[in-house]
Amino acid sequence: MPGSTRKPFSIGGTTIRAGERAWVDIPVTRQYTHNEIHLTTHVIHGRKAGPTLFVSAAIHGDEINGVEIIRRLLALSLVRRLRGTLIAVPVVNLHGFISTSRYLPDGRDLNRSFPGSNQGSLASRLASILMEEVVGQATHGIDLHTGAQHRSNLPQIRANLDDAATASLARAFGVPVLINSRLRDGSLRESAADRGIPMLVYEGGESLRYDEWAIRPAVRGIVDTMRAIGMLPERASKSKSTGQPMRRVKARDPFVARSNRWVRAPVSGVLRASAELGRSVAAGDLLGVICDPFGQLDHPIYAQRAGLVIGRTRLPLVNEGDGIYHIAHFEQLDEVATALEGFDEAEPLRVDEAESE
Repeated sequence: MPGSTRKPFSIGGTTIRAGERAWVDIPVTRQYTHNEIHLTTHVIHGRKAGPTLFVSAAIHGDEINGVEIIRRLLALSLVRRLRGTLIAVPVVNLHGFISTSRYLPDGRDLNRSFPGSNQGSLASRLASILMEEVVGQATHGIDLHTGAQHRSNLPQIRANLDDAATASLARAFGVPVLINSRLRDGSLRESAADRGIPMLVYEGGESLRYDEWAIRPAVRGIVDTMRAIGMLPERASKSKSTGQPMRRVKARDPFVARSNRWVRAPVSGVLRASAELGRSVAAGDLLGVICDPFGQLDHPIYAQRAGLVIGRTRLPLVNEGDGIYHIAHFEQLDEVATALEGFDEAEPLRVDEAESE
């Protein structure tokens, strides 16, 4: 761009000049039908220097909320004012996305295959390409997930909160619930940490569904994170479209879970669930009842400890040992519940409405 002294950005053999944006198809492999599979990225290379953030989705091919989150993020007129570089990867696991499967064709979990190798399995090769072309060029990262098959998650951030830089990112994202989550072997988050890149995992919603209540706060959260690290300007005090002061929701400090665990089915049967996502429960509260299809069994399930329901099964058919409720434990449970009520009330006031084209 004329007058710009910022160096171009290169990815997948394509060069993007300062002030430009481009889609780049990075070759990965060919299917046995001879169709090419690419890692498709969208790069916005700002006119001015700043951090480089990658935002990725569908590492698990059936977790599609992130695809829509990234689409809305890229549609914001606000990103024209970007400092630094945004690398968006809407669909990492294209094989799984096409087949509506969590896994790659060989049954491997891509998020247990990092950092990968260009001489390894398909999962390992794809992981290696993502690390070298995308993650290795970034200063920060956000990876978008949902619950696994037939499970739904309350909007939450999972991160290594013992790392100061990562904890700062997590708080900027703005969801009320933070989970201090250990690094898993072979995960993208572990490999990013090994390179000194602070990274968040956003969880919200259910696989193979577009959950609006999980999509909207993620768009806002990414934008707020970008503001916090200096990639975007602070929020304007007035709406450009109306000239009127923009309504704001008072910022709340997020709450960090002290621990979390799954309540598992003690018997097999059909679950009649009583507790929804976001509900606070006390020890002894009824979570649901497992019955059998023939009316001969009623087995109530009670909460063993006070906590907040952050995940649950959506499939009533359960086998003994299945995880049915994911409950996080907080020191200030009542305050978490209040924060969630305010969070729900704030849902209509998203940046994707206020500042999109």
